[in-house]
Amino acid sequence: MVRAGGRKGSGVSARAGSEDARPSREQVVFGVSGLLAAASTCPALPRPVPSRPGPARLLGQDSKLPSSVRNTLLELFGQIEREFENLYIENLELRREIDTLNERLAAEGQTVDGAELNKGQLKAKASHSTSQLSQKLKTTYKASTSKIVSSFKTTTSRAICQLVKEYVGHRDGIWDVSVTKTQPVVLGTASADHTALLWSIETGKCLVKYVGHVGSVNSVKFHPTEQVALTASGDQTAHIWRYMVQLPMPQPTADCNQIAGEDEIEFSDKDEPDGDGDASSDCPTIRVPLTSLKSHQGVVIAADWLVGGKQAVTASWDRTANLYEVETSELVHSLTGHDQELTHCCTHPTQRLVVTSSRDTTFRLWDFRDPSIHSVNVFQGHTDTVTSAVFTVGDNVVSGSDDRTVKVWDLKNMRSPIATIRTDSAVNRINVCVGQRIIALPHDNRQVRLFDMSGVRLARLPRSNRQGHRRMVCCSAWSEDHPICNLFTCGFDRQAIGWNINIPALLQEK
Repeated sequence: MVRAGGRKGSGVSARAGSEDARPSREQVVFGVSGLLAAASTCPALPRPVPSRPGPARLLGQDSKLPSSVRNTLLELFGQIEREFENLYIENLELRREIDTLNERLAAEGQTVDGAELNKGQLKAKASHSTSQLSQKLKTTYKASTSKIVSSFKTTTSRAICQLVKEYVGHRDGIWDVSVTKTQPVVLGTASADHTALLWSIETGKCLVKYVGHVGSVNSVKFHPTEQVALTASGDQTAHIWRYMVQLPMPQPTADCNQIAGEDEIEFSDKDEPDGDGDASSDCPTIRVPLTSLKSHQGVVIAADWLVGGKQAVTASWDRTANLYEVETSELVHSLTGHDQELTHCCTHPTQRLVVTSSRDTTFRLWDFRDPSIHSVNVFQGHTDTVTSAVFTVGDNVVSGSDDRTVKVWDLKNMRSPIATIRTDSAVNRINVCVGQRIIALPHDNRQVRLFDMSGVRLARLPRSNRQGHRRMVCCSAWSEDHPICNLFTCGFDRQAIGWNINIPALLQEK
């Protein structure tokens, strides 16, 4: 995600010219490839037998499947049958072309302009024609079969992973997303527009706007037991502020399952959410924090609460992480050792453990369980910036990197990863579904993928010309107990998205 000459964190504008565009360092701080062989590559497909039971005949048979599932399956098999029928017709046409070429080559082999064509010339001519036809056959066959598989996977993925709600109101890219651990459950977003917003998950309405920072807000985390938020900023501070929210009545939502479109559509800037319609303009505003943590000499890129909520940890571009007493704002420890800027920090949900990530390709595990001494372990498992490392409830750490890999580690033996996930794009701030142990991977290429802890790919969240992220996806956050949305993502397209992931169906497909 971080490239030479550029840096994540925020920007004056969230409109990137292409998916490979990266925000600059300043933006983070201040806000933004003979003939018989050819024929053999595409064997003739058998013509469908008219008497076999097709989808229409299946309708009259008894089934214990729910009607919605049955209709979906019938539609899928109908699509597959039509694709294979088209393949069969194309195959017949290609075979006719082969016969025509055979006849023409046989005629040309006897006389060409009254002269006898020698064997070498005929062989070269036949070889050239064979090569062209072979390529055409291969291309047609691959494209058709790929379309069948893609259609099946896309429809299945959409049935399991559904877009429920879009949260639009920020005027610049959103770097972080988080969900409260207390009631009422609300969504928090941190943006390059210098604000943090709290949202009603059900209605998508902005509930609270925090404007206390004078730089990009790079992360937001909620206190484990109180209505208190912790934000980190490009203004070199972290703020702790209290909020009070009253949830509005939920409104009916559109069925996003009905949205259709191809999976890979390019977008122009005009397709991005319109920042001029500021959904946060009429919500309550908080301007002053309870306390400000000011010990860093550079951008504070992330912050998190230690278990219990009495202490907080911050990570900065000054190459240090700081541990604070929340009540007094006192600096308890300055954690040094990273050779380059830090990119993320995360705390263990039940133990006094902290993991920090850095551009120096390492992540470090800091142990504060013994009050008299804190120990540190350095882990070198990546070849590029470690964008995030997070704990699971058990003894695992999951790390993501700009080297396009995600690795799962065992805390008891961190010499080598127990699983490695290789992807096609840089990985940003990952999150793990604690109960089901599913990793959500947000990517620079606008995709979000789901994997299990053994590295098996489970799904890719749907993207089309009418739904999904239009720019780099920066962060993911699970809220597995929420009945409407159990996964949230945010990105440089200035929107956060709430998803409903059918986890039992997802794991059953695996």
